[in-house]
Amino acid sequence: MSAPDLILHNYWRSSASWRVSIALHHKGLSFRYAPVHLVRGGGEQFGEAFRSINPLAQVPALEIHEHGKTHVLTQSLAIMEWLDERFPTPSLLPAEPFARATVRQYAELVNAGIQPLQNLSVLAEVERLGGDRVAWAAGFIARGLDSLETLAARTAGTFLVGDAVTMADACLVPQLNAARRNKLEVDRWPTLRRVEAACEELPAFAQAHSDAQPDAQP
Repeated sequence: MSAPDLILHNYWRSSASWRVSIALHHKGLSFRYAPVHLVRGGGEQFGEAFRSINPLAQVPALEIHEHGKTHVLTQSLAIMEWLDERFPTPSLLPAEPFARATVRQYAELVNAGIQPLQNLSVLAEVERLGGDRVAWAAGFIARGLDSLETLAARTAGTFLVGDAVTMADACLVPQLNAARRNKLEVDRWPTLRRVEAACEELPAFAQAHSDAQPDAQP
């Protein structure tokens, strides 16, 4: 079966998009990169062109062109799950049921427990209400990563759950980057830092790094 034509609508600093890029590179898939600037001109995601792709006006969005049809998937975990089902090797989810659920648990800890609270639209609202956006984000990031450190210390091998890359690792690396941007000292999470270092040795993670994207800015 031939591979579909894939287009990733992405913003270089989006942690959610970064996860999907890791998954695509990890599976060795070719894709086109379509930048969506989330800040310029009030945010390109709010324009009619992008809203026709994702009405929620968020990245990532993955366009899938295959057999004369076009499908669009949004939400990073849903995209990674589809990629793993459509292209099962190398897998992003363990075969053993408890390990598989643990990977999903860690991914959701980041995806639902941290990332929405550091989202640009949320931070803009915090600032509009007179709050400190960095302090707000840092507090939630620290609480989430403290929890992940405790849990991962029980399951980590080379990576967060055992010795194979999973979508939990794809969530971890962008989140630690966001922690640094929000002035947190990441060495307080030794297990997470060790796993991050192992990930950084892999070509897929280097290729997906935010600073390596075509729309990256200094």
